[in-house]
Amino acid sequence: MLKKVVLSNIHTGRDTVTLVDTDTDEKALVGSGKTEVETAKISDITGADEQIQRLTSPKGGQNDRVALFNGLAKCFDRNIPIIKSFHLQANRVKSPRYRGAVAEIADALTQGEKMSDAMARHHDLFPPDIIALIRAGEESGRLPEIFRRVADSQRKTSRIIRKLKGGMIYPGIVLTLGIGVVITMSFTLVPAMSKLYTQLGSDLPTPTKILMNVSNVLLKQPWMVAIPVIILIAIFKNWGKIIAIPNVQLALVKMPVVGNIVRKSAAAVGFRTLALLIEANVRLSTALEITRDTSWHVYYKTFFDKVKNHILNGLTLPDAFLVESHWLGNDGRLICGLMEVAAETGAGTELLNEIAEDYEDELDGIANQIDKLIEPFTIVVLGGLVGGLIYSIYAPVFSLGDALLKK
Repeated sequence: MLKKVVLSNIHTGRDTVTLVDTDTDEKALVGSGKTEVETAKISDITGADEQIQRLTSPKGGQNDRVALFNGLAKCFDRNIPIIKSFHLQANRVKSPRYRGAVAEIADALTQGEKMSDAMARHHDLFPPDIIALIRAGEESGRLPEIFRRVADSQRKTSRIIRKLKGGMIYPGIVLTLGIGVVITMSFTLVPAMSKLYTQLGSDLPTPTKILMNVSNVLLKQPWMVAIPVIILIAIFKNWGKIIAIPNVQLALVKMPVVGNIVRKSAAAVGFRTLALLIEANVRLSTALEITRDTSWHVYYKTFFDKVKNHILNGLTLPDAFLVESHWLGNDGRLICGLMEVAAETGAGTELLNEIAEDYEDELDGIANQIDKLIEPFTIVVLGGLVGGLIYSIYAPVFSLGDALLKK
């Protein structure tokens, strides 16, 4: 349930409105971050208003996760009590969902539950790899370090995603303008040209006929314009489910440029998770199993699953990596070499972190250049749209004399 908390400062009288996604007023107070110098008024948001607020409110995600774990690490470093540490994070997160989760986790801790169990209930906010790390941190007494490493990893991922999204703005604007011009011409110039040629009794060129058919559809069924927009919105909204389909993942990894980004992203996430789990003293086979379950690409799920089976059958980690190196693409032999060095030096987690950092640095560089990488594709698509439009419009003009003479 979504709750609206209005906080009033007793000194200035200024009001601050906060939304908290939780089930009780007491938890809503904790999630709102109320201080001693504020009074609170709580009300439930229901019906259509609740749906609107959920759609328009911040969705949380990477940024809130980074803020939460960073704040918890700092509080634990300074020996602040666990429950108080969670209370202090209410003003660090921005989304109603995370505010409600903070309040509910703090409430569960007051009832004697373990932190990992309380956080595991919010599986949409804390994936299995993070829960496994927290459980390992509870057993080893290294929660501050675990939280700090999780925050650093999430921050790097968030930065790369933000740069990739930023690089897509320019191509998106260009292609949208191109499609807009085609639609505008379909509503204005093409119907007039079609009417003229119909009166002259002459046939239109084939490209113009195609554009005319598009124009007829838009004129008689203008709602059809909304169909591609709805499809795009549905794709973006359900991208997480779409990208989880194995056939989609296989198609993406075979695409030029995109395939390289997909491989490096999946590898960085997988090796970073494995390094964190091993460093937290999680058993190797269990760490590989968790890494397999949290890897988002089918290649890396298969790779970590096969490596785990080899480990259970008695192979060493470097040998298991070597047997299954073909799943890692062109970098497979390089990674196997690093794992052999790790076996000799005993620096396994350091080298796994190094592999993940190398991939993240490469992704960072790609993210900075994403607009230049996509520019050729944008030019080809836009050139095709503009060229086809020009030919469709000017071909009837050039043959207009023949049509008039025939008439």
